[in-house]
Amino acid sequence: MIQRSSNKESLGSRLFAIANNLILILIALACLLPFINIIASSFSSTQEMMERRFMLFPTTFSLDAYKYILSTSTIFKGLAVSIGTTAVGTVVSMILTSTMAYGLSRKYLPGRNVINFLVVFSLLFSGGMIPTFLVVKSMGIINSYWALILPVAINAFNMIIMRNFFQALPDDLEESAKIDGCNDLGIFFKIMLPLALPSIATISLFYAVAYWNTYMNAILYLTDSAKWPIQVLLRQIVIVSSGMQAEGASVDIVPPAQTIKMAVIVVATVPMLICYPFVQKHFNKGALMGAVKG
Repeated sequence: MIQRSSNKESLGSRLFAIANNLILILIALACLLPFINIIASSFSSTQEMMERRFMLFPTTFSLDAYKYILSTSTIFKGLAVSIGTTAVGTVVSMILTSTMAYGLSRKYLPGRNVINFLVVFSLLFSGGMIPTFLVVKSMGIINSYWALILPVAINAFNMIIMRNFFQALPDDLEESAKIDGCNDLGIFFKIMLPLALPSIATISLFYAVAYWNTYMNAILYLTDSAKWPIQVLLRQIVIVSSGMQAEGASVDIVPPAQTIKMAVIVVATVPMLICYPFVQKHFNKGALMGAVKG
């Protein structure tokens, strides 16, 4: 009797695993196929793009859309601006977020509950576009790259995840370090930060993606078009290409606007996809450990 029950359970477990894997594969394909279509469409020819609405591989390979996008040196300057803003902004955000998260994770910090309440309050309510613009203007960083970094230097959600990660670490580590004569900065840099590498990798990816996708802040705070990041320039390319086709420009000179849109998505997405594998092994651990303990 027991053996039969065990066999039934094992068979049921195997069937559940098979069904679960099939469902996950279908979900993965549902997420992956549209992106494959975007890549294939960006490399398709003018005629094929007009004839086929959906494709997984272009029958006629063409680089016209990418040649059009990369035909001006402005796009490379925009890439440099986005890369620099993403790199500097991520470092600044991680320094501010990690130090604030560690401080708020210590139960003996005076006024800790009040500050935590203000952080959560800012997560639910914000001043809005106009008050934020006035603050940025009063700081004197209009038309400066710092306008893309400082207003969003600390994200409340990311800070809460990292604070919870520090709270999950044993208090005995800090007590032992203090007995050995280590001060607060030494405890933070020599003990806590090395243990928080999974959380740091995860939050860094969140910040990097946010800085790379900067669009609205650039429109609001950068009056000089030469300082625009890649996202704004790519949007301008799409608008210009659509306008030229509406005016009757030659298709040989300007590829279809739809093909250019697909190429723009690829150019804007691939750099972050390249960075993701380097932090993937830390991603799940960092997000889960920061979200379990409140």
